[in-house]
Amino acid sequence: MDDFRGIADRIALDIARGRLRAGQRLPPQRAFARRHGIAASTAGRVYAELVRRGLVVGEVGRGTFVRATEVTPQGRALVEDGTARVNLELNYPSVPGQPELLAPALTPLLRPDALGDALRTGAADGTPRAREAVAALLATGDWRPDPDRVLFTGNARQAVAATLASLVRPGGRVGVEPLTYPLVKEVAARLSVTLVPVETDEQGPVVESVRAAHRSAPLSALYLQPTLHNPTSLTVPTERRIQLVRCLDDLALPVVEDRVWSFLHTGPEPPLAALAPGLVHVVDSLSKRVAPGLTVGFVVVPRDRVDAVAAAVRSGGWGPGAFALEAAVRWIGDGTVARLVAAKRAQAGRRQGLVRELLDGFAVRADPCGYFAWWELPAPWRADGFAAAAAAHGIGITPGTAFRVDPKRTPDAVRLGLASAGEPELVGALRTLAELAARRPLGRQSSRPS
Repeated sequence: MDDFRGIADRIALDIARGRLRAGQRLPPQRAFARRHGIAASTAGRVYAELVRRGLVVGEVGRGTFVRATEVTPQGRALVEDGTARVNLELNYPSVPGQPELLAPALTPLLRPDALGDALRTGAADGTPRAREAVAALLATGDWRPDPDRVLFTGNARQAVAATLASLVRPGGRVGVEPLTYPLVKEVAARLSVTLVPVETDEQGPVVESVRAAHRSAPLSALYLQPTLHNPTSLTVPTERRIQLVRCLDDLALPVVEDRVWSFLHTGPEPPLAALAPGLVHVVDSLSKRVAPGLTVGFVVVPRDRVDAVAAAVRSGGWGPGAFALEAAVRWIGDGTVARLVAAKRAQAGRRQGLVRELLDGFAVRADPCGYFAWWELPAPWRADGFAAAAAAHGIGITPGTAFRVDPKRTPDAVRLGLASAGEPELVGALRTLAELAARRPLGRQSSRPS
């Protein structure tokens, strides 16, 4: 069970993000205790801690209320409406001139005759042109997917959902890294699937941990991010990939390989699909390469799995929009996607340079070509408390708890998304975060869990 400071951290985060607004009354302490499954005396300590941090005020006979927003010495509210001014949570890359690059390919689609066809619902298998275009887009090294094994969804999240739905029955088990993409946790919950963390080390998933998890109760699949893992930035080296694939072959265990961020990586590591094409389902999309608002998800599936995954796409209502699919084909064909990828690789490199410069001396893990950084916080900071403090300074970051699979393991770390903010805003935010991390939190935080 969380101690009172951990609960206070979460309430502080709710206040910082605007879920609890200035003037809002907190429930009576006994009701709060029942809601959180804690003793009334512990609830009293939570409220006292919030008072010490200056986040709430108690009024005799009326209750406990969220205080007005913190004010700077100059008198201007840091976060006037409860939302972060600099967003290092969402991570959607955009480069200067991006709309101008994208617009020409869309112009022919706006003719009434073309628009009529483009407004239809797309099929899971798309069109022959789309399959060829995406096969060329995803090709890397010696791996070029067979166009006949490419399927389409509305976005990458739907691609993950459809693939897992085709592989795992309700109540089934899926192995994942101990820190994983938060939306995969949501997908698993909707599918009534249990996520099972497998151990990782500095080179990625530990093969024996995969075997042990499968022995304890059979896994139906693995979901892995072997290239630019979100949030840790780890890329699994080739030798470990080969070891994993041997294990997968032995266990006949299918894999969902998430390669959404892999377009940024230029290393020699082959996709798992190149090593085990009969087991690996590759998930990717245009959301990071191009834009989140008009995107298409891709799944490259083993040959004998095409019909099963296509059926899952149809039954889930996860098919692509024809307009987005046609736009994607045009952007790939005219070189727009390639130009955007080159620009975003350069941008990511510059922003990683800012992280190295401005967070020098802190325990930050990042890949020089990635758009995020994993920051192991200095003691006594805890992830939720630091995220709340950052939000109070107008900066949105993601606490490590958002990525954890095992609720008993609480990483004292945060992920910084480097893609969405402008570079001048990013510089200011990183400087503020560095200054904040160097200070002690308001109110003592408990020692880290063992």
